[in-house]
Amino acid sequence: MEQDSQRLRSLPSRWILKTRVDATDYGDACDRIQTWATEGRSCYVVAANVHVVMTAYLDPVYQAVIQQAALVTPDGMPLVWGLRQLGIAQQPRVYGPDLMLAWCERAAQTGLPLYLYGGTEETLQRLRATLQRQFPGLPIAGSYAPPFRALSAAEDAADAARIHQSGARVVLVGLGCPKQEQWMYRQLGQVQGVMIGVGAAFNFLSGEGSQAPRWMMALGLEWLYRFSQEPRRLWRRYAMNNPLFILLFGLQLLRQRFSKD
Repeated sequence: MEQDSQRLRSLPSRWILKTRVDATDYGDACDRIQTWATEGRSCYVVAANVHVVMTAYLDPVYQAVIQQAALVTPDGMPLVWGLRQLGIAQQPRVYGPDLMLAWCERAAQTGLPLYLYGGTEETLQRLRATLQRQFPGLPIAGSYAPPFRALSAAEDAADAARIHQSGARVVLVGLGCPKQEQWMYRQLGQVQGVMIGVGAAFNFLSGEGSQAPRWMMALGLEWLYRFSQEPRRLWRRYAMNNPLFILLFGLQLLRQRFSKD
């Protein structure tokens, strides 16, 4: 175990704007989650995309939340390309919904029980059925659909107590950015397990929402597909965040290039 902990500390990372993004892949991420879950460590994993990075850039409080994560994966293709530009030549994407599936496969193999937190009761029922069909023997210890509003300290404590009583070692959190990261931060040290923010994965994997085709994902056009599905909700995010990210990260690359000359 000491050797495993030493290996976990050696993970390379890069800064994209103000956010640390780790050079991981699905196998490595699952290895780390398994080690932390087995140790009973309270920690959380953030799947970062442009929305996460820009929200953190503009909000120092949220930035501090992201920096407390044990692992920050490159969920969006712009961050994958960013890591490659910053010297991680073979960096793959580590996409929240696919990380959730990779972990469910690992959990079915290891018997480490998991908990589903987020969505609605109907979503969770569909999701449980889907996951248990796909991964026979998957140990789902429990699930909970929290109210769609800010939670009180008493409600946060009740969440932690429910998860503890379930015996879960990993919590899959599907609240969306920034709520899921804020919830995981508040539960740090309260939930004795690994919390993984998986964004819209509950919606996608329950069959209630549709994901972009894989070819669009590979080209970094997932945002366009999601915008076409929910234009009223997402137009401000993409109209502001995407151009500003391109500008700011372009300036970061230029500064680094000139600093080396």
